[in-house]
Amino acid sequence: MKLSLIGAGLMGQALSEHLLAENQSLTIFNRSADKTDQLKQQGATIVTSAQQALNTSDFCLLMLSDAEAINIVLDSIEPDSFKDKFIIQMGTIAPDESRELAKRITDNQGRYLECPVLGSLPEARTGTLILMAGGHDEDYQTALPLLNLIGKDPQHIGNVGQGSSVKLAMNQLIAGLTSSFALSLALVEKEGVEIEQFMKIVRDSALYAPTFDKKIDRMLQRDFSKPNFPTKHLAKDTRLFLSVAKRLGLETCALEGIAQLLDKTLDQGLADTDYSAIYSGITKL
Repeated sequence: MKLSLIGAGLMGQALSEHLLAENQSLTIFNRSADKTDQLKQQGATIVTSAQQALNTSDFCLLMLSDAEAINIVLDSIEPDSFKDKFIIQMGTIAPDESRELAKRITDNQGRYLECPVLGSLPEARTGTLILMAGGHDEDYQTALPLLNLIGKDPQHIGNVGQGSSVKLAMNQLIAGLTSSFALSLALVEKEGVEIEQFMKIVRDSALYAPTFDKKIDRMLQRDFSKPNFPTKHLAKDTRLFLSVAKRLGLETCALEGIAQLLDKTLDQGLADTDYSAIYSGITKL
């Protein structure tokens, strides 16, 4: 397969490392060229435009932060170039935004599959991401050999937009679980309760989620460096979920409070740190 990847942020870099380790032909475009130096040393071909990346590929993976960034990149590509090209969108965007992208590409006789991912840098580097695809079954089946390289047991959710919906639902759970755990942990820490005793009770209960153990040391040590998923991205995804949920008539007051908490965390200068920094927003460190 001839693959191209547009967007070499944290996840894009990690996924590129995995694809190169699997001896895949990979061409990369990133607007900030300095992020691709190491990938070039590992065997990637680095190009200076999204147009070049698309032209060289059988599959073009989009690993960009939001729909605005995607459209800026696509605006730089000649519309006729999408003909017979296969675009796989892997970022977190709204269902309607994904449907608009699909129309833009298919109107130019290209093929489109949304396939947002759940997991972080370790899963991207080992090909064990959780994949949630949305699009025509024929397109999903065509992309499946590649998806099997990227993740374990890829899931075809349904039509375009439905994969994006599940991804937003999962990221809302990240925000909800992390903020709820952080608030409980802050209470018992302030009251001088033995943390391990508290955690034993949590682990023995139906309330336990493995993410608690993954984040507790960061919270207690106030060490939010070397993020797998930055706070600014969780804040962005939370606002995106709120926008979609309100349009669907869902009550969002609980999540609105979490969004405010994330904003307070960002105000502390913690945008680029691990999202466990929400603990800092709660404890006002």
